[in-house]
Order: sequence, then C-alpha cells, then structure tokens
Amino acid sequence: MIGGVAVREAPDSMFLLPANGSNVSTILDVEARDARRVQVAVVLTTLVGIIQFIFGLLRFGFVAIYLTEPLVRGFTTAAAVHVVVSQLKYLLGVKTQRFSGPLSAIYSVNAVFSDITSTNITTLILGLVCLVFLYIIKDLNERFKKKLPIPIPGEIIVVIVSTGVSYGLSLSDSYSVDVVGKIPTGLLPPSVPEFSLLPNLITDSFTVAIVGFSMGMSLAKTFALKHNYSVDGNQELIALGLCNFISSFFKTFAITCSMSRSLVQESTGGKTQIAGLLASLVVLLVVVAIGFVFQPLPQTALAAIIMVNLLGMFKQFRDIPTLWRTSKIELAIWLVAFIASVLLGLDYGLLVAVTFAILTVIYRTQSPKSSVLGYVPGTGMYCDVDEYEEAVECERIKIFHSNSSIYFANSDLYVNALKEKTGVNPERLQASRKARKKQKQKENGSQKSPPKIRIDGMKEGVTHEVLSYDHMAEEEQRNGQLADRHNESDSEEVVFFEPLGSVHSIILDWTSATFIDSVGAKAIKQVIKEYAAVDVRVVIAGCSRILVSELDTLKFFTGIMTPEMMFPTVHDAMLYCQHSPPTRCHNQ
Repeated sequence: MIGGVAVREAPDSMFLLPANGSNVSTILDVEARDARRVQVAVVLTTLVGIIQFIFGLLRFGFVAIYLTEPLVRGFTTAAAVHVVVSQLKYLLGVKTQRFSGPLSAIYSVNAVFSDITSTNITTLILGLVCLVFLYIIKDLNERFKKKLPIPIPGEIIVVIVSTGVSYGLSLSDSYSVDVVGKIPTGLLPPSVPEFSLLPNLITDSFTVAIVGFSMGMSLAKTFALKHNYSVDGNQELIALGLCNFISSFFKTFAITCSMSRSLVQESTGGKTQIAGLLASLVVLLVVVAIGFVFQPLPQTALAAIIMVNLLGMFKQFRDIPTLWRTSKIELAIWLVAFIASVLLGLDYGLLVAVTFAILTVIYRTQSPKSSVLGYVPGTGMYCDVDEYEEAVECERIKIFHSNSSIYFANSDLYVNALKEKTGVNPERLQASRKARKKQKQKENGSQKSPPKIRIDGMKEGVTHEVLSYDHMAEEEQRNGQLADRHNESDSEEVVFFEPLGSVHSIILDWTSATFIDSVGAKAIKQVIKEYAAVDVRVVIAGCSRILVSELDTLKFFTGIMTPEMMFPTVHDAMLYCQHSPPTRCHNQ
C-alpha cells in the first residue's frame, strides 16, 4: 500500500532528464526518484503514527470486536497463502516481477509456473533439504517437548549451516544461487519529514492506519486464542502509533505485524516481550556491525524457514468441517474472509470480510426465530410449544416470542410473524365482522327467516354448517362479539366468511429485545390498535428498564398504550390476562 502511494506521488515521469550525447532522448534520475519516494513513505508513516495514537486515546480499539474468530482465522489463512506464494520464487530460484493489488497471488503463481523451466536445481535442492530438516525438527520438538529442556533451534542451525555451505562452495558465483547480498550497515541520523507532502497523503494515511491495525489485531488474536490471553485493541493502537511516529524520523515506513517472523518466534519458544527485545537487539547488531556475516545466506533457506513455520496456519482449514456442523453463517464468514483476502489482497479482503460479517448480523436480526410459548406445568417456565411436548398453551391466550430486537429492518417481519404464529389476523377478523354486519342488514330488510350460513374456519379444510343465529351466538360470544338473535324462517341464501378467533389476549415476550427504534415502536403501536379493534388485548412482558425508557422517549405510551400494559415477567402477564378479561368493543 505504501509502495503504491510512493509511486503515485513520485512517478518516473517526474525524474526524466535530457540525455547528452546519446541516442536516448531522456534518462531516468533513479537516485532522485528513490529519495523522493523515501520522503513520501516517511511522511505517510508519520501521519499513520499520529492517527493510530489519537485513535488509541479515543478508545477506537473497539472496532476489534468486529474481527470475529472465524474472520480472523480465514484472514490469517489467506495471509499465509500470500506469504507462501511470495516465497515460491526464492525456493525455486526463479526470477519474476513482484505483483501487488487484487489478484496478485494468482499473477505471482502464474509468473512462477510460466518460468518453471528456468528453475535453479541447486537452489531447489538446498531449499528442499532445509524444508525436510526443519519439518523433522518441528516434529521432534512437538513430540518430545516435555522431555526437552529447550526446543531444538532448527532455524538457527539452518541459517548457520546454509550460510557456511554457501560461503564455502561459493554457491552464488558458481551455481547462481540467490543470496541475501550486501546488507547496509549503520543507522541514518534523525531528520524531520517533508510535511509539505501532507495534503496529498491524508486519505491514504487513514487507510494504512486502519488496515495495519486490523492486520496486527488479527494475528494478535490468533496467538491470544492459542495461548489463552487477551489483547487490548486500544493499547495496540497506541503502541503502533508511537512506533510509527518516532521511527519515521529515522526514515522508516509504517509497520504492522509480520506473520512469518511472528510465527518463527512463536514456534521457537518465544512467549514474552523479552523474545521480541532480543530479536530486535540481534537485528540492530546485524545492521550496525556484523551484517557482512549473513551476506552469503541463501534466499531459499529463508524461504524454507518461513514455509515450515506457516504450516500451523494451514491447519486452520480444519475449521471448515467443524463450522459446517455447528454454524453455517460463521462458515460463510470464514470462507468470505479467506477467498476475498486471497483474490483481492489483504487490505481489500479485510474490508470485504468485515463488511460481510456485519451484514450477517443484520441478516440474523432480520430473520429472527419466532415461536409461540406454552406453560410447563409445575415449573413456572414458558417454552416453545413446537419443541417441548410438555409445554401447554393457555386457553384463549397466545404468548409470542422473538429472539431479536425490533427496528426498521425487521419491524414488518416481526408483525407478520406475530400474526402467522398466533393465528390471529386482525384484517381477516375485521373482514369477517363486516360480512356478518352486512348479512344482518340484509336479513333485517327482508324480514325473512335466518339464512343458511356456511362458516369457513381459518384453517384450510375445516368447515362448519350453522343453520341458525341462535347457534352462532355462543360462537360470537367466545370472540367477544354480541350478536342479535333472529327467529325468521329459512332462506336459501348462502354467505361465506371466517369466524372471529377465540383468542382474547396476546402476550409479547420481549425478554430478548435489547433496543427498539421509532419505526419499530410505530409498528407495534399499529398492530396493538388493530388487535384492539377486534377485541384482542395485547400486553408486553419481560421488557427491560432501558427498553421501557426508550419507549417512553419515543412517545409510545399514548392513547390506548399505557404503562399498565407492561409486565416484568411472562407469568405476571399470563395471570393478569387470565383474571382480567378484555373490554369488548360493540359495533352497531
């Protein structure tokens, strides 16, 4: 990401000089171009450090909660793929260009295998020997870790032996084996960055700061889960910010975690900050004094060290069958994080993965599980009647439960599920009432005997034949309706409509609800009014004090909605509904 910004701000076209006495019209001033790009990277690093430090002070580390375990494991597995792909050319001794951005992994693999015929056999053999040796050492360390006082330092052995072999046999000169080469010694003196470049780098600095923090937190969480400790996102932000800001005065670029080095340190037994301190002192020693010792070190040996230490990351593929059995949504997060990060790169892949993880939360709240609860005799518990055989519905009372809060994205779905699960649809009941009223008016106008009426039940396939309104009075009374009795003679007219339901109270179990917005509150008020119009009382149970306060702020308790309709538990609401019949409406 920093390289892309540096190339954009300091393109080759800015450093073309007219050529003197040659066939080429212009030449590229490489030294001036590189110096400018270094300045761009340094200023960007300074900005990144400031942003990360401020974010840490503002407690911005909470965003780490969106890095769920499946996301982190899928993302780090994809990062391991990128690292292995980047080391293939060193293992094989193939020279290819470096790719970045979306599909860079595919381009890199394609470039390596397109030039596979130019593989350096000596490099490949040396790399494979190092791979096998390191794998055996890792296996021995794992098998006998309780008997060994310290792990066998396979990496150090490989570095020392391969460096000695390379120097003794002149592998670089005689067999064209790629080695580390010249390592610049000494440290640059501190200098103030060119802050004139700031305006063009602000947007990029925010992106690098967030992506760098997210990648660092992902790997930190991986090790935290493995070794049973916690990670403070705000502390990580402050540490990264100070590191980037202070080191930028020594001409460094923005840093985040190194997966390969972290895994090497972890696998060799490093557990505390002392391990990092010692590694830093060794790097400082190499840079300042003994860099020349490692100049013959073959690149293929380093590639072997990195690849072997990444094997643990690839074991995370075992998550897939486990998640398939336990949670399909978390499996989708894992796969999206992995595929997006492999194909789009770690920066865009992380953004896609976090966005998808948030969308899964919205999906879960939009499609909550709803059920009708019943009383379990002798326990005081209310359970789903479809899942628990002993749960019994109370007569003429429905208890509706949904395991989600109510807000703009799911309010309509909540209302629809309420009507479907309880089997009490106020629109149908109103239509039935209107049909009955119209029938009565016809009857009164004709002064004839009561018509033969067929009432189609609300459930398909249930039909009742009723020959008299005398017989219907009892049915109407159960639905909160007072019907006039008529004693007229028979009529051949047949009228079809649904009867009013026998339910007189509905209890909404809001135990699982944590918040409600204005759209959700309006939807609940509307459905309560609709039920009230057909003599069905609605009360709310298990509502938290915070939720009641939100309802009060949203002016929910107006008109027929009163605080008296709220109950602390479902059982309290049930007792109230059983012993206090609802007030009935009479439509003339």
